[in-house]
Amino acid sequence: MKCWKLIFCISVYLPFIAIAKTQPVYQPVKELAERRVAWLAPHLAFDSIAKEDGKDAFELSSKDNKINIAASSCNAAAMGLNWYLKYYCRRSMSHLGDNLSAVDKIPVVENKIRVAAEFPIRYALNYCTINYTMSFYKWADWERELDWMALNGINLMLTPVGTEAVWQNTLKHLGFTDKEISDFIAGPAFTAWWLMGNLEGWGGPVSQKIIDQQVALQKKILRRMKELGIEPVLQGFYGMAPTTLKKKVSAKIIEQGKWAGGFQRPDFLLPEDPLFEKAAGIYYIEMKKLYGSDIHYFGADPFHEGGKSNGLDVTKSAMIIQQIMQQYFPNSTWVLMGWHDNPSKELLSGLDKAKTLIIELFGENTNNWENRNAYEGTPFIWSNVSNFGEKVGLYGKLQRFAAEVYRAKHSKFGNYLKGVGIIPEGINNNPVAFDLMTELAWHTDSVDVKDWIKNYVQYRYGVNDEKLQQAWQLLLQTVYSSPDVSQEGPPESIFCARPAENIKSVSTWGTRKRNYDLSAFEEAVKIFVAADDKITHTETYRTDMIDLVRQVNANHADATYQQMMNAIKAKDQSEFKKSYQQFEQTLLEQDSLLRNSPYFSLSRWLMQANDFGTTSSDKRLALRNAKIQISYWGPDNPNSDLHDYANKEWSGLLSSLYLERWRKFAHNTIQKMNNQKVDEDYFSIEKKWADDKNLFINEPLSIKHQNEIIRAILEGPKEH
Repeated sequence: MKCWKLIFCISVYLPFIAIAKTQPVYQPVKELAERRVAWLAPHLAFDSIAKEDGKDAFELSSKDNKINIAASSCNAAAMGLNWYLKYYCRRSMSHLGDNLSAVDKIPVVENKIRVAAEFPIRYALNYCTINYTMSFYKWADWERELDWMALNGINLMLTPVGTEAVWQNTLKHLGFTDKEISDFIAGPAFTAWWLMGNLEGWGGPVSQKIIDQQVALQKKILRRMKELGIEPVLQGFYGMAPTTLKKKVSAKIIEQGKWAGGFQRPDFLLPEDPLFEKAAGIYYIEMKKLYGSDIHYFGADPFHEGGKSNGLDVTKSAMIIQQIMQQYFPNSTWVLMGWHDNPSKELLSGLDKAKTLIIELFGENTNNWENRNAYEGTPFIWSNVSNFGEKVGLYGKLQRFAAEVYRAKHSKFGNYLKGVGIIPEGINNNPVAFDLMTELAWHTDSVDVKDWIKNYVQYRYGVNDEKLQQAWQLLLQTVYSSPDVSQEGPPESIFCARPAENIKSVSTWGTRKRNYDLSAFEEAVKIFVAADDKITHTETYRTDMIDLVRQVNANHADATYQQMMNAIKAKDQSEFKKSYQQFEQTLLEQDSLLRNSPYFSLSRWLMQANDFGTTSSDKRLALRNAKIQISYWGPDNPNSDLHDYANKEWSGLLSSLYLERWRKFAHNTIQKMNNQKVDEDYFSIEKKWADDKNLFINEPLSIKHQNEIIRAILEGPKEH
């Protein structure tokens, strides 16, 4: 009888063993290739190799008419695929266009190469990216995003999508009503600042359909991330509490005061209060119910951007926050933002450093990792923000990125440097900056960007064109240089400013100053535009050309604005009218230039919002969120210092809101010159625009017409 049982078991299970053995290695990467480069997928073969000193590695070789990618992990295999695409096929994927068309002949890897990661962690995303770029992402958008992340070797990524439901369920257990919960949860374009404890309720109330929709989306995201070897960073519990909590229970609470713009912050529930342990426990249990227990990283930042800790034992509180996190998710890592003075020395002193990771955000301008002795001996990631509010502008201190990562690695704090990361507030810009940063994780030697850029030009545009190479060397000396000055993101465009006299910045913390030679930059653009005609159809070339010419035109507008200011000072109406006419024409020229590119289009953003919800009320809410974010931001306060923080040089936005504001300014200026009273209320224009349902869908221009605009811009402003 036992013999028959053995025969039965062998006959049943042997086929499954055979199937397991023939299951392709790194199948998720093969499927990624089928999605993005279907022409290459049949020619790929994958195999596994051991890690190198605990770090990822991949090998590329050719055998039996196949491109063999051997890797230590699925994530390393995806990076290996991208390496082959970039350095053999001269193809690439980016947030501003793809160059992924089929090659005439599959390139052979003549000699096997091996590339090992310099760091175990390759990190991505800022809380703000979740909203400035991804507020209205659906699964197709996230699928593309995750493919890009995997191809660039990202293996740790912030993904707090669907946290609304965790909070909703937690607060229900704590006795909150549906109305109280709705008043706490922020709208879809403002969740980042809610999670960081900066505001509550703004942009809401969100419907149950939206909350459920985001849960379903997050489950798909997490499933795909696991397949591709990307660890998620989810939102941890750190004591944030609705301001209504103190009305419901007796608990130790510190009111956090106001955040930027005048927003009321959520309160902070003291970890020493018994309610903290109860609330945190409910929160983590609800997190597990929704998203499982396979979570190893939690983001949580008490006292972000000015939060109050008066009278609090910060060290003890941090210890409790981490202990409860460990209780529900053993061996998880607490991820903190190295931003301004956070995390404080007092906070860090109470933590298990082996289960703590700090993201140094502002690496393009600061070196807190050095000044603070590796954050008092805490593992950290070197990263840079570079873009704030997803403003449109050419910027990135590329050589500084490379030099600082190398310097940190070879400093006395090198053992604490666990990786590099990209942490922009918006990611739909400056693809060169993201390509360089993600690749630095795989370079042992110091990188000279002047040499690195030569290959970038080839894989970005698919050709090795002499003019493009010459143009990019000049771009490295101008918009992508590394001046020793501190600034938050790219120089801003005067077009996007709330009109006034002698404007120094468009947004409160931005700058209009160009820290580069304008004439040298314009020369670079002219050389770029004069590249071989055979590449003008390539999406990446066309996108970059529009972006470069856009910057030239924005720079021209600065000079015209100054002429307007000179005319106002001289009280010369004739000269003011003349210079304003030139300014308005330049603005409309900019709008027309950008009309053909989805990457510089208001309608693309608004259509994402319109498609976000499934009901008419949800669509209205999302659309209004989208418009508020890029105009006055909030709250409903004319003097909010957040107005125009997320300004955009976008077609449709230039010719609507921005044009209307500047026309009002021109009218007011003439009235003032005639000693008449004026109405300088621009906020009402912005609010009316944000409340309007217009999607601003424009017909694209013909390529011929657009080329005429490009030529006119590069010829320079003319007298009118």
